[in-house]
Amino acid sequence: MERMSDDPTRVQEFFAARAADWDSRFPDDGPAYTAAVAALGLCPGGRVLDAGCGTGRALPPLRAAVGPSGTVLGADLTPAMLEAAVRAGRDAEGQLLLTDVSRLPLRTGALDAVFGAGLISHLPHPEENLRELARVVRPDGVLALFHPIGRAALAARHGRQITPDDLRAEPRLRPLLARSGWRLTSYVDEDARFLALAVRES
Repeated sequence: MERMSDDPTRVQEFFAARAADWDSRFPDDGPAYTAAVAALGLCPGGRVLDAGCGTGRALPPLRAAVGPSGTVLGADLTPAMLEAAVRAGRDAEGQLLLTDVSRLPLRTGALDAVFGAGLISHLPHPEENLRELARVVRPDGVLALFHPIGRAALAARHGRQITPDDLRAEPRLRPLLARSGWRLTSYVDEDARFLALAVRES
């Protein structure tokens, strides 16, 4: 998969150009997001970050999971994506942060979980960035790396083949997470979804 992540400006430009019609391009992804959020095992009153939240499609199920007493944050690098989230009314479900997930304005151990949809292929320095996500999560907290379709289906959508350097391949992802403070506990890569769950090491 082509990586644009070494240049945050390219990432911003890519998503800014697509923000206005992003949700309409993928109108059927809602149930997949809801199922992936359920896999986090969040409890009422929990604290969760949607890292690279885009238009905020995960925010409603995240809010439903933690309830009114919980904390839901959505962080994204692209202003146009957050503006689309506001237009969709999803800012009512959580606080939106215009920030780079590699430098989060959060205290250490502040969260119970991080949700990242389509995130890893856009991280400029995956090991360092995943370590930053680990920093803001309490020990035994959970990370979900998600995509509403699997690697093969996504590659086919873009007219490409899966390549050995794909960070989402389990043989690459497991050691990457381990070096970053996470332990991979579940890995699913099928046509209908990609979901890797990891636990923050103590």
